[in-house]
Amino acid sequence: MQSVHIASAYDEELKFLSKRIAAMGGHAERMVEQAVAALVNLDHGLAQKVIQDDLVLDEGQREIDDKAIIIIARRQPMATDLREIVGAIRISADIERVGDLGKNVAKRVAAVDGRQPNSLFRGLEALADLALTQLKEVLDVYASRSVERIGFVRDRDDQIDAMYTSLFRELLTYMMEDPRNITPCTHLLFCAKNIERIGDHATNIAETIYYIVTGDQMPADRPKGDKTDQIVLPGLIPAK
Repeated sequence: MQSVHIASAYDEELKFLSKRIAAMGGHAERMVEQAVAALVNLDHGLAQKVIQDDLVLDEGQREIDDKAIIIIARRQPMATDLREIVGAIRISADIERVGDLGKNVAKRVAAVDGRQPNSLFRGLEALADLALTQLKEVLDVYASRSVERIGFVRDRDDQIDAMYTSLFRELLTYMMEDPRNITPCTHLLFCAKNIERIGDHATNIAETIYYIVTGDQMPADRPKGDKTDQIVLPGLIPAK
């Protein structure tokens, strides 16, 4: 009976990690959604709420780290269980970073004056929708362990990179057309980059899930789709 009790307690400890990851993921999604909504609507109150909500993810990551260390010390897990615990640490770090990126977008709401074309804000919304879809899908894969879907989730990052590159080019064009756009468009560029980075963290999570389930690493030679370093505008000399 003692061994059964120990096994049951061990299972509950592993489930705790999974539940906390799911809760952190949902919170990070809401933060990003609200940050983008605050930016589009210039809602300073909502932006402040997002900034304050980041503390929840910081605490969640610390809790997972502490729990994982205790489990490793107490249970001395091996193979799949050890990968599960180490994977939870890695995934929680990626989710916490997603929250930081949402907070960074919210912080820039005060610096945007709303004079920019609606197409720029629609572009940011579309980019955020794509990044959040990828994040939601990868969290679903974590819950179901359906590794056959991981390749699709990982490849979606190319779509995010292509949309980001297009938005980057559009923002630079507005900055060149009117010097008054330089400051607000620079802040929007940072917002776009923060959103694009969410896709990268979702990809990291997908790779961690693959490792948890299979014990193998996914190939690391995937080409990056961000082409902003290749954009050359009229009158500018490309960097050497």
